[in-house]
Amino acid sequence: MKAFTLAETIIVILIFTLLMGMISSFVILGYRTQSYTWQQSQAIEEARKGIETMVREIRSARYGEDGAYVIWETQDYEFGFFSDVDRDGDIEKVRYFLDGENLKKGVVEPVGIPATYPTTSEKIFIISQYVRNSPPIFRYFDKTGNELSPPARKKDTKMMEVFLVINVDPNRPPQNFELESKAQIRNLKKEY
Repeated sequence: MKAFTLAETIIVILIFTLLMGMISSFVILGYRTQSYTWQQSQAIEEARKGIETMVREIRSARYGEDGAYVIWETQDYEFGFFSDVDRDGDIEKVRYFLDGENLKKGVVEPVGIPATYPTTSEKIFIISQYVRNSPPIFRYFDKTGNELSPPARKKDTKMMEVFLVINVDPNRPPQNFELESKAQIRNLKKEY
């Protein structure tokens, strides 16, 4: 029976250590990739649910409790309107806006008789994170489908497009995920 020499034992230990290091690296890389993929899919799902809610609320927009017109803000990265978002019978003042990489929703409940909307009582919620829009989030269209420019947006908007670009880390794949939806505002009966 022949035993290992000291040199052979050291070589076996080195080979074993290198193999374990490689296996550990692959396992760690797998966990990082899986974690990033999970985070990206969560961000996309959050944005999808946010757009669904936003479109539903925009479709049911109505005149404010104070008689204000249905739409009160029409920017590329901010849209303001009145709607009963919490289904309590009161019409809230709502705005969706981009704040850094977060799409947020602000809600102001009507107060008093006659109703007022104190902006100091606005409650803000994060709807979606990792928003990477350079194209506008909101686009506005008239009743014939023509895109509107800022001066005419408030009074002539009949349909809107919501477009979000989601990416947890733009420096790594997968690339941007785009979500798009359209909403026709149903409760426009009188002019601005």
